[in-house]
Amino acid sequence: MNFSFLGKYWQFYVTGAKNTILLAALAVLFGVAIGLFLALMKLSKRKGLRFIASAYIEFIRGTPLLVQLFIIYYGLQAIGVKFPDIPWIGAILGINFSDFMSGVLTLGINSGAYVAEIFRAGIQAVDPGQTEAARSLGMPHRMAMRYIIIPQAIRNILPALGNEFVVVIKESSIVSIIGIAELMYKADTVRGNTFQPFEPLLVAAFIYFMMTYPLSKLLAHIERRMHTGDR
Repeated sequence: MNFSFLGKYWQFYVTGAKNTILLAALAVLFGVAIGLFLALMKLSKRKGLRFIASAYIEFIRGTPLLVQLFIIYYGLQAIGVKFPDIPWIGAILGINFSDFMSGVLTLGINSGAYVAEIFRAGIQAVDPGQTEAARSLGMPHRMAMRYIIIPQAIRNILPALGNEFVVVIKESSIVSIIGIAELMYKADTVRGNTFQPFEPLLVAAFIYFMMTYPLSKLLAHIERRMHTGDR
């Protein structure tokens, strides 16, 4: 084992970890927005909305993330869609902003299908008496969902949403294929520069672990605090 390359290439890993966290955070935010919308569609009384939401969820969950990444990345190029360049973001991250957003879209769209099921289960887990009480007070369905049901559902599903963030951090490594300079891409760059195929990957694995393990412990602590009153 020879890790002497870290003295020269440690900044590669720092930059890659920073981009990975930003990529995962934006993807999860995008996925939560999509997931909540799909969950409400799936719980709708309208058959057409339920069909659209179910079709989206089943298709995304039934196809590989790599295929989805290529479809979005090359599909956006084929139809000429480009995200507006933001020079200062590109300078800070050291990446192509348009490619970066392709990765965010892919991970967000993929995560949204899983978050939708998390939200659906959380909403259905809320005591039906809460809805009945809200309706008895004269609240329309939309207001009851916004102020009564969804806040309680979020409390129930927060640990699952946190776990989804952990999953996205790990799955974000796949966007290195399209040249996004996240952690795995930087590790491959170090491998090519040093001609060491193994050690740079061990460093990358350790950094992934250091990003996900504390987050998992934090989520477990939050979950215990949230259920203190229940006990």
